[in-house]
Parts: sequence; C-alpha cells; structure tokens
Amino acid sequence: MQEKMPVLREPVKRRRSGKKLLAVLFLLFVVILGVLFFNSSISKVATVTIEGQHYLNAAEIRKVAGIAAGDSFFGTSAGKLEARVHTIKAIENVKVTKSFPGSITIHVQEFETVAYTLSKNGEITAILANGTGIAAGSEMIVDKPILSGWKADDPILAELCKTLSTIPEDSIADFSEIKPEPSPSYKDRIKIYTRTRFEVITAVSLLPEKIPTLNAVIEIQPPGLITMLLADKYASFTPEVADNQGISQKETTQ
Repeated sequence: MQEKMPVLREPVKRRRSGKKLLAVLFLLFVVILGVLFFNSSISKVATVTIEGQHYLNAAEIRKVAGIAAGDSFFGTSAGKLEARVHTIKAIENVKVTKSFPGSITIHVQEFETVAYTLSKNGEITAILANGTGIAAGSEMIVDKPILSGWKADDPILAELCKTLSTIPEDSIADFSEIKPEPSPSYKDRIKIYTRTRFEVITAVSLLPEKIPTLNAVIEIQPPGLITMLLADKYASFTPEVADNQGISQKETTQ
C-alpha cells in the first residue's frame, strides 16, 4: 500500500487588524494624557512677575499683558505678551521670559525721566524722554528741571524731552525750570532758570551745542541773563559789572 502523503496547508495570512488596534489604543492614550495634562495645574501659569518698572503699577502691566495666574501657560507666546506690554507709552523696552512649569517674568524698561511738571495741588508728573507724562505722586524728590507753561500736545515739548535725554545729566543738573518763549525767528525758543540764579534764553534746536559755553559762563560769571541764539550774549544782574561782562558784544535781533 502506498503511504498517503500529508496534505500541506497553506500558511494563513495574519491580519493587520491587531496592529491597527494597537495604533488606535496608543493614539487614544496620548489624547487622554494630553487632556489630563492641559487640565492639570502643571500646565497653568503659577506666577507672573513684573520687574524694572519705576512709575508704572505692576497690576496695570499685568492687565495690559492679558496674563494672570491660572491661565494656560502655553496659551500665549512670549512675543505676543511683549507686543501687548509695548503698547504702554511709558515703556521703551520689554522682555518676557517663560520658565516651565508656570513661571512668567515680564521685565520692562521705562523711558528715561528728563523733567517734571507740578500741578497746583502739588502733584508731580514725571515727563519721560518720549514726551509721555506719568503720575509720580507728591513726595517725589525733584532732581530734574520743572517744565511750566507747556501744552501737553505741543510738538516743541516732545522735541525738548528728546533733546534733554541726549544731554549728559551732569550738564543740565543746574537747570531748575524751563518755559516756552517762542519768537518769530525761533518757534522753539525757551527760557531756562538755573539753581545758580541765571536766566538763559536759547532754542531747543540749539541747546545741545550751546551747553559747553553755557556751563563755562555759569562757572566764571555772577548771576545774569545769558542769550544763546544766533549770537551769544551775557548781561549781569548787577548793573556796575554789566559793562565789563559778555560773551559777545555783537547785538542781534531776537
């Protein structure tokens, strides 16, 4: 009898449904983890620290930034926060640092203070280099010149603030008050009162170049009127010495 040969079965093809199921389960696991993470305290803002401000209130900066403890840490980028804070006119530079988990630091730099104004009730307003005024209270130590007689929207005022910010602080430390005194020839003419009792007539556009001569006169002459426009002149407040003093004897029409 012939032995029967066993019939060889064809290999059964394994279905890929098992791999698909694993993939689906893995994605579901990732989604669940993501939901749990973004709803947990670790994904929330824990602290918002404001640094560098001098006059501005930290709460005001937080409000403008639109971020507070409990908000989503990943909801807003550092760049967007910086752009929001930069809309505050008093701020020149801003840097936002996000440190996971939950810490956000907003470091601001206000424009330099170049002068002050004083209200009738004694309230002091700091005038910044870009012309912005910001409340400084009534107990502020006034170490900059007082601006009086200026309108808030005067373009010459903005130019004056910008000019003062470019002059070394020790060169204008003697200035106590600056008033506008425009003339047909000089729309930006100003009058400066000094702590050493001098009166100075000049123009905003001429002030930087006149500072060295002005300081030299103040150092060697008694109090008087100094005119520094097209020509420089000095006249002492003491009549008997007036004839012997002067930067220039050239008379000019102011």
